[in-house]
Amino acid sequence: MKAVQIIEPGIVKVINMQKPVPCRGEVLLKIKYVGFCGSDLSTYLGKNPMVSYPRIPGHEIAAVIDCVGPDVPDNFCKGQKLTVIPYTHCGNCATCKRGRFNACENNQTLGVQRDGAMAEFITVPWEKLLSAPTLTDVERALTEPLTVGFHAIDRGRVSSLDIVMVLGCGMIGAGAIAGAVRRNAKVIAVDIDDVKLSKAMAIGATYSINTAKTNLHDKIQDILSGRAPDVVVEAVGNPVTYKVAIEEVAFAGRVVCIGYAKNDISFTTKLWVQKELDILGSRNATPENFREVITMFSSANFPLEEVITRIVKPEEAAVAFQEWKHDPGKVFKLILSF
Repeated sequence: MKAVQIIEPGIVKVINMQKPVPCRGEVLLKIKYVGFCGSDLSTYLGKNPMVSYPRIPGHEIAAVIDCVGPDVPDNFCKGQKLTVIPYTHCGNCATCKRGRFNACENNQTLGVQRDGAMAEFITVPWEKLLSAPTLTDVERALTEPLTVGFHAIDRGRVSSLDIVMVLGCGMIGAGAIAGAVRRNAKVIAVDIDDVKLSKAMAIGATYSINTAKTNLHDKIQDILSGRAPDVVVEAVGNPVTYKVAIEEVAFAGRVVCIGYAKNDISFTTKLWVQKELDILGSRNATPENFREVITMFSSANFPLEEVITRIVKPEEAAVAFQEWKHDPGKVFKLILSF
């Protein structure tokens, strides 16, 4: 079978490898589409500290069942359309014992700590499968990246009473916007790219602010008539936006951090205490977040055409990574098709 493998930073090849056989409790999946994640780009660039090489990337999955192994429940059958929860959980660490499997201390994500789904076939434990028969292949491949933003909205306890500001309107920020909109919250989308901001508005943001063109604080004050956002989602991973989140969120507000900042950040702790803030990390997503996104797609109110940059074949993956590296601003979501 074919697979796309990052041999070493900057080197991508299509390789031939043996088709896997499902073990006990596993299902063999035929891969239809796989989304390119920012973590895959980091692997390609040699900037992902959790990756060893060579590595088959990919964890944003649309697949169908090819066959099932022993001890798989009868409700899983050949031809069934699925998406995959790509994270492992050990069941023994403190977070797992609290039922927060998405934050398992020993998690291994497909395509990061272990080989991923940019292959014609992969095996997966049946517990990690979610049936999505009404969704298209593209929708199932987009499910996982959107769940990460949905989980951040969960962590922020967002309700219809809230004004949510999302810093960074890439794919993860788009998920946070869509999740907040589903809860009938008003959303302020913030980015430095007008194209991404137009996509954010199509997804349902109420307001947009381009901080390359205007002062963020003044614009928030103008939009909200002196009020501040109740929840700020940091989806950039930049020291500047981390500080902005603390500065601009309302008193007694919530700051939810998804992005990994590359450098250490120094904060003035006065605002943490004076505002009595809840500062929350958000990692991966839960099965319920996956079901929420599947339900959203089933209602046909998400603008798919706004988020798909291009669908490529395995033989085009190396060029796609190269183009993404050289002009990341023009890439919103790439998808690999088998």
